[in-house]
Amino acid sequence: MQSISGIIYLILGACLLPYVFTLIAKKASGFSAKDNQNPRRFLANTTGLASRANAVQQNSFESLPLFIAAVLMAEYMVIPQSFIMTLGIAYLILRIIYGICYLANWATLRSIIWTLSMLCPVCLLLLIIKIV
Repeated sequence: MQSISGIIYLILGACLLPYVFTLIAKKASGFSAKDNQNPRRFLANTTGLASRANAVQQNSFESLPLFIAAVLMAEYMVIPQSFIMTLGIAYLILRIIYGICYLANWATLRSIIWTLSMLCPVCLLLLIIKIV
């Protein structure tokens, strides 16, 4: 088995990505320390760029379980690490592009990129099913 450090970096990157969009949402909304008493309510009431950044953050958290499960299961089932890394990096890049599309309010492209990003962990799981 090759070094697992690449897999760990993939998971870490995917886990930290939502927080980038959280920071963008807070910055765009004028979030301050006084708003920290109930930040979810504050962000839920934002509009425009801040609202879209908050939506990206929420969607990014929602997609994490599938991604993490697929990567860990693929590693456990000894799928070639190069394949796991390729799909994992593609997922991260597509999620970043997805976020940019969301922030720019490009709804159709955003939906296409979302679909492509979700196909990455789904492909890993389908490969696992095939070898089981």
